[in-house]
Formats: sequence, structure tokens, C-alpha cells
Amino acid sequence: MFTSLRMMSASTGAVTYDIEYLLVAGAGGGGNGEAARAGGGGGAGGHLSGTGASVTAGTTYTVTVGAGGAGGTASARGNGNDSSISDLSLTAIAGGGGVDSGSGHSGQSGGSGGGSRRYAGNGGVGTAGQGNNGGEGLGGAPRGSGGGGGAGSAGGSRSGNYAGNGGSGESNSITGSAITRAGGGGGGNSGGTAGTGTDGGGNGTINSSTATAGTVNLGSGGGGGGDNASANGGGGGSGVVILRMLTADYSGTTTGSPTITTDGSYKVIKFTGDGTYTA
Repeated sequence: MFTSLRMMSASTGAVTYDIEYLLVAGAGGGGNGEAARAGGGGGAGGHLSGTGASVTAGTTYTVTVGAGGAGGTASARGNGNDSSISDLSLTAIAGGGGVDSGSGHSGQSGGSGGGSRRYAGNGGVGTAGQGNNGGEGLGGAPRGSGGGGGAGSAGGSRSGNYAGNGGSGESNSITGSAITRAGGGGGGNSGGTAGTGTDGGGNGTINSSTATAGTVNLGSGGGGGGDNASANGGGGGSGVVILRMLTADYSGTTTGSPTITTDGSYKVIKFTGDGTYTA
């Protein structure tokens, strides 16, 4: 774990100290289907972590936790929403929604990209350092779509009778134990086998079934619906923002009801909704 360096500016007298951080954005929802075309898996929310971010005592930092994108319907597609910390220039990019009816054949880009459908549409593009590309549906029957990208790997592409699985998430131990977040949603299929969501991502479905949602506060993508206009995609999982600092540095001043825990000589602040921390 990192060791904080507490300092006082000689010119301003301001006290600063370092924190560790993890931001996961809201994931994209899976795409819905239409006749003979299944929806792609939703891309995971961007996964951004690091140590040594310097905060100034007495300054209030606003935390925004990104909501997951809605599951795709015949009239809408659901990209996720960014997670951020103001004044630290830290933003995790929203996950891209899986391809759905009315949006061509390519997945949406984002933290991780959503999966595409057949006819060689491209998987959505992930953000470097935060996520990976969505998988491709490719041609042929059955008409399986690609899985959403994850923080750890790209979404799987359709292969034979199998739609693409979601890409893997990324493990992080900021809370004191390893948790894997930001997995991709599985692609839907017109038959054969639907894609499986990975590390909290929702599973895709076949035919007219609605897909499953990504896990809340993991930033994992929703599954893609089957090949029917009523086969909606699963919603993307909401994100999370976590801060870690020495207990000696922790001010005790927060809003938004985050969960505060102690791990050895460190305090861990977990935001599952919007709030603030005053350093």
C-alpha cells in the first residue's frame, strides 16, 4: 500500500496529503434485439485507479458516481454515466451500450465498448487505461452478437453457434480485499447459445427473452437481448468511487452517506452515490 506524505506549503501554509483512489463508471446497457438480429453486450464502465493524488486540507472534493445505462429497447440505447472527483481531474469514462435496433451494427464506444452484431459491425472502442473494445457479431447464422468489453480484456466475438462472452474485469484491493469489477455483458443470440456476462456482467439471451442486468456498484455491463423487438437488453451496473488514506489524515467530514471502514492504519471511504469529502 501507498504511504502518504503530509506536507505544508512554505508560501501558503496549506497542508496537503496523498490519497489512493478507485473510480468505476456506470456500465453500458445491453442492446435490444429485432427480427433475426440480437443485441450486443454492454461495455463495462471505465476503471481508473492510482496512488499519490494530493488533496489539500479544508478543501471539499465532490464525488459523482455514474449510473448504469438503461437496457436497450426498440427506441433507445443505454450508455452509462461517468464517475468523477472534482478538482482532482479524475474521471472514469462511461461504458458503451451494446448495439441495438436502429443503431446500425456497431457497439457504442466508452470506458469499455459495447458488443456489435452480425454483418461485421465493429465492437465499440474502449478508453486506453480504463477498458477494452467490445466483441464482434461477424456474419452467418445463428445471428449472435459480440460481448461487451471489460476493464481486463476485450469482449468475445461470436463463434459458430455461440455469441460473445463479456470481457473480464479488473481486480483491485483498495478496500483491503481483492474485488474484481467492471466486467462486460454477454451478447444475445437468435438461437444457439447466448453469451455469458463476466465478473458481474449480465448474461445475454436468445429469442424474445429480456437479458439480465449488470451488477450494481461494480460497473459491469448488461446482457444483450435476443432476436426480437421485445427482447430488451439488461441494464448496466452503476459505478463506485473509493478513497483510501491514513487514519491520521482522515478528516471525518463527508456527505452523501458513504460507507467508512478501517483497514489497519487506513480509512476507506466507499461512495455508492454522489457525495463529498472535505480533506
